[in-house]
Amino acid sequence: MTGDATAIKPSKRSIEELKALAEAGAAELGWDASAQEVIGWVARNFATEATAVACSMADAVLPALVADQLPGVDVLFLDTGYHFPETYQTRNEVAENLRVTIVDVTPKQTVAEQDAAEGKDLFARDPGRCCALRKVEPLSRSLAGYELWFTGVRRDESPTRTNTPLVTWDEKNGLVKVNPVAPWTFEALVEYSEDNLLPVNPLLSKGYLSIGCAPCTRPVAPGEDPRAGRWSGTDKTECGLHV
Repeated sequence: MTGDATAIKPSKRSIEELKALAEAGAAELGWDASAQEVIGWVARNFATEATAVACSMADAVLPALVADQLPGVDVLFLDTGYHFPETYQTRNEVAENLRVTIVDVTPKQTVAEQDAAEGKDLFARDPGRCCALRKVEPLSRSLAGYELWFTGVRRDESPTRTNTPLVTWDEKNGLVKVNPVAPWTFEALVEYSEDNLLPVNPLLSKGYLSIGCAPCTRPVAPGEDPRAGRWSGTDKTECGLHV
């Protein structure tokens, strides 16, 4: 099912209330509660309409886990205009097969408009600015209507993510941030996906262990961390969504 990024959400609780909930959740769940326990805590404290799942469409594990306890939850797909065809294919399969509402989040400018304003292939010259325009700003704009967002960040993905908490306060976006699969390994993710016959991006089986925009993503070599294929050859390691 596909939804509308501009749909009206319930009135948000105050920043103080939400911060207090984030602190309480972090204390209750600790460092290694199960994904189901984490999502259960969210379901007891937040309305489905107040929550969103950010999904890169590498796999459908996080949307499936959340939908088990929060059916109909909004799944935010950042449509940067630079995705692989396989990523759009996976997005469509998730919309068709899971009990979620896909919300396509788009930048203010099309790729052509950005090329005209910034110069062609900004991603090659200034990937940080390209991510800011096509990912960070659109997501921040979309999250404004929610109290909480789920991410699929895992601690095993890269050194910058090893201390990812299960529940935290997202100061930049002003809402609670929850990372239910933070303790999971890549192997656990694949096993859960296979056991539950979930949609999966075909690129995963071709060595793309972290899937972003096509111009900035390559397959990962044996022994490399899963995110080594993102912005390869630069010192950039994050798009800015989780920092």
